[in-house]
Amino acid sequence: MTVTRLREIPGIGVDVIGEQADAAADPELLRLENLDTDLRPPAVALDTTRAAIEQDAANSYLPFHGHHALRRAAAAHVGRLAGRDYDQDTECVSVAGGLNGVFNTLLATVEPGQEVVLCDPAYAGLVNRVRLAGGVPRFVPTEAGPDGWRVDPERLAGAVGPDTAAVLMMSPAMPTGLVLDGRHWTALARACDRHDAWLIYDAAMERIRFDGRAPEHPATCAGLAERTITVGSAAKELRLIGWRVGWVVAPARILADIRLVGLTNVVCQVGLAQQAVAAALAAPDAEADVAAATAEWDRRCATVLRQLADYPVIRPQGGWSLLVDAVPLGLAPAELSRLLFERGRVAATPMDHWGPSGSRYLRLVYANEPVERLAGLGERFRAALG
Repeated sequence: MTVTRLREIPGIGVDVIGEQADAAADPELLRLENLDTDLRPPAVALDTTRAAIEQDAANSYLPFHGHHALRRAAAAHVGRLAGRDYDQDTECVSVAGGLNGVFNTLLATVEPGQEVVLCDPAYAGLVNRVRLAGGVPRFVPTEAGPDGWRVDPERLAGAVGPDTAAVLMMSPAMPTGLVLDGRHWTALARACDRHDAWLIYDAAMERIRFDGRAPEHPATCAGLAERTITVGSAAKELRLIGWRVGWVVAPARILADIRLVGLTNVVCQVGLAQQAVAAALAAPDAEADVAAATAEWDRRCATVLRQLADYPVIRPQGGWSLLVDAVPLGLAPAELSRLLFERGRVAATPMDHWGPSGSRYLRLVYANEPVERLAGLGERFRAALG
């Protein structure tokens, strides 16, 4: 590396497996490596995007902080879930996708050398952004059980200390599908208040839950409303991956800094996409649309769990992916990935560098393959492992 800021920032692995899968050009290959989905975006978003191509206003840098309709829709959306009102002008800014929002927020809240608390395992892209912002990841182990992943609320809160700048949480988490609830937010509220830390809430998948329950937004917890920075995205729940539109909703006292980082970093978002995302967020059937997509992802997840019932697979509580523990199989995740690719025609990503425990897991994404193809996954595993 030529610059020190990159020395502890490895790749994410997904790009490597994805390129191998693309190069294979094999229609029989199961694409379980990348966080894509084949479920179509909301029709209103597609129609609005097509219309935007003919609009001069969509071919513009302005407004730099996001179209008014998008900020209005995003502020209202987060406000409904958070149980409070947000001002679209002073407490909401548009960003170029959720991870851009996370990075901008980290740059606005973390001094070099300060800690950011994350759950382990964690998406490498989040960990890498903490490091790129100059922060030090502090991992809290999560535990896998028959019903999925768990993390003790007090253990989570106990990781927050005098060197903590922020707690970065996602629920359901990627890649585990871990869901956090009011117990976790209550414990974190006390800890964040004690140490004057921010809670950065990655809400990209908050409605993709398989328990039928509504999201439990941290800002509904007493003591966290003024400390919670919500980063949302159109990529997962709305299936608008290629639109690259997200939002950050936060108290005005920090939102101004996040907006300044965004103006300095990406400058503005995709003009052709913002009105489409606004329309999808505000549509009368928006909740029903997300619920229908979630039901299909749940069906696909259940298919994978049935197919791999004889393998060490951990049940997710939501999201788009689940993990296979390679250790009981006597394999490193990279070797398991290779065997599945070569013998089973399955593309799946080993989780090296996805937190301290990532080196024992392989990730399977079930959001991008129909049930009919996933129904043969067990046979493919047997072909790979014997």
